[in-house]
Amino acid sequence: MFLALLELRAARGRFLLMGSVVVLVAALVGIVSGFTTGLGDDTISALRRLPAERLVFSSDARSDQFARSLLDEKTATAWREGSGADLTPLGVSITRGTTDRGAEVDIAAFGVDPDSFLAPSTGEGKGLKGAGDDTLVMSAQLADDGVRVGDTLVIDRLGIRLRVVGATERSSYGHVPVAYVPLTTWQRIRFSTPGAPAATAGAIPAQYSALAVRTAPTGATADALDTRLSTTTLTKEKAYEAAPGYTGERVTMNSIQVFLYLIAPLVVGAFFAVWTVQRQPELALLRALGASRRRLLGHTLFQAAAVVVLGTAAGALLAGAVGLLVGEKVPFSLPAGTLTATMCTVAAVGLAGTVLTLRRVTRADPLTMLGANR
Repeated sequence: MFLALLELRAARGRFLLMGSVVVLVAALVGIVSGFTTGLGDDTISALRRLPAERLVFSSDARSDQFARSLLDEKTATAWREGSGADLTPLGVSITRGTTDRGAEVDIAAFGVDPDSFLAPSTGEGKGLKGAGDDTLVMSAQLADDGVRVGDTLVIDRLGIRLRVVGATERSSYGHVPVAYVPLTTWQRIRFSTPGAPAATAGAIPAQYSALAVRTAPTGATADALDTRLSTTTLTKEKAYEAAPGYTGERVTMNSIQVFLYLIAPLVVGAFFAVWTVQRQPELALLRALGASRRRLLGHTLFQAAAVVVLGTAAGALLAGAVGLLVGEKVPFSLPAGTLTATMCTVAAVGLAGTVLTLRRVTRADPLTMLGANR
């Protein structure tokens, strides 16, 4: 180990250069991981917070279910009676509005029954229960766009006026802040025709996007109900794929991460392969002086571990600093658990790259220093 430290000091320029590469690779992996998590949260955080185990869609909606699926009260009643589960309707659609103070915002309208388990809790103002039909509970993200409790939001092209009565935690759907509205109001937003006179209650279809099931029935019961009622039941986690862009974003970001994991061992392995070739005379001398192959292996692995582990730790700090720098300006989230797991993976694959050099270390020939090649 002493000799390994001496070599690190003597060739500190080379090791610092290699360590800098490891720092940048580790930081890039951490940053990509942060964007992967952040983009995922920005797409499905509202779905993740739903207190439901499963979601039921119409069977004709095979993709983008929240936008394409429509269920009616008859189906909801049949599902409730057939499964005995605690369920409630849910409507989801994206729209746009303008407040009475001139703030223009995009919102993901989540239509919920104010008396159901989907009704959001509020940290400011009051909830939907007892507040009336033309009310709205906004995500805290809308405050960043200039919306305040007490404002009136007018849905563009429809003229539907909604009073902001409360604010709940930050949640979004498809990168759009969520606004919770009563189910009847969501139906007006979803089914009203722009420019047409205000529709009467009877002219608005009593339909919604899905059924949120809190106490899931058995698999056999769900399958039987799906077959009989022409529905499709998905776990909440599987339903994340119904959010717009979620699958494509995950595939893209995860592919970038995988390629970075492949680059790390190749870069580290190439460096130590060259370093080992340059050290062949020194390795042969150590063998001639009686050093065992095991000691030489430990000598090499210690150097590799020092470069990779210290470089990865510095990369983790750099990735965390980037997260603090961007703040909430972009969808970036890098929890300590995710950062630790990512950096451990980078260190592991980086050390795996040194395996390519170990054979040449063990084959160092002591006779080289005793003149066998003369």
